[in-house]
Amino acid sequence: MKGIILAGGKGTRLYPSTQIVCKQLLPVYDKPMIYYPLSTLMLAGIKDILIISSRENIPHFEILFGSGENLGLKISYAVQNEPKGIAEAFIIGEKFIGNDDVTLILGDNIFYGNNFQSILRNAFDNNHGATIFAYRVNNPEEFGVVEFDNSMNVLSLEEKPLKPKSKYAVVGLYIYRNGVSSIAEKLLPSARGELEITDLNKVYLKNSDLRVELFGRGFAWLDTGNADAMAEASLFIKTVEERQGLKIGCVEEIAYSKGFISKKDLGHIIDNMVKGPYCDYLKNVLTSTEDKDESF
Repeated sequence: MKGIILAGGKGTRLYPSTQIVCKQLLPVYDKPMIYYPLSTLMLAGIKDILIISSRENIPHFEILFGSGENLGLKISYAVQNEPKGIAEAFIIGEKFIGNDDVTLILGDNIFYGNNFQSILRNAFDNNHGATIFAYRVNNPEEFGVVEFDNSMNVLSLEEKPLKPKSKYAVVGLYIYRNGVSSIAEKLLPSARGELEITDLNKVYLKNSDLRVELFGRGFAWLDTGNADAMAEASLFIKTVEERQGLKIGCVEEIAYSKGFISKKDLGHIIDNMVKGPYCDYLKNVLTSTEDKDESF
């Protein structure tokens, strides 16, 4: 399984902050936004990751992560010249995907909850074509909406419907078997000139190859696409981290916990890190013998 983080878009809802840098590099509480989707892929055990962004922002991601070797990862980069839809990620990343299955996560989506790794493993094990994830919201008309029956069979997909058939929004996390790039290449642009992820998923739905997994009560999905959502996400993460004394989306800790890097490797990272609260936290991780919560 390979992973793609789509960190494109113009971030117009976060202007003027995004006039200088893309939104995925803006801080959500104590770390760059992209740490959170990267941590999701890492928790899923994915180590070979492609970051897709604009040409001007790729160098910033390279400064942040490099090759990913220090985290036990293999990170590569690709350019999306202009936002042409989420599904375009599979065309841009076709050579990267190769003969593997792929998980795509949007760079502005944050997930947090107990048993998260178990949910992801179950989704991988039971995916026969495509798997989407859904989360109950009060305002489904603002999202892509999935309708399903009591047996979790997907019945319909709609993009921002005026009269939603359910209250479950499709979140920015998708799993596909190999071959998704070929399907994406056959899509026609929508009225807004984009290759829509909903249209891609409808192909799998038509072929009865689309599954849905639910994030239920006690789970948090945060879409940080605008200023209010960014502030709410920062407050949520601040509250949880201060209450528990554990960080959310700390990629160095996850790399160590998952066995991607050794204790010696983590110590080397700390030695070369700017001193401050984040560094102090990792020092405690290095010396702690406590079992860590798997949600990170």
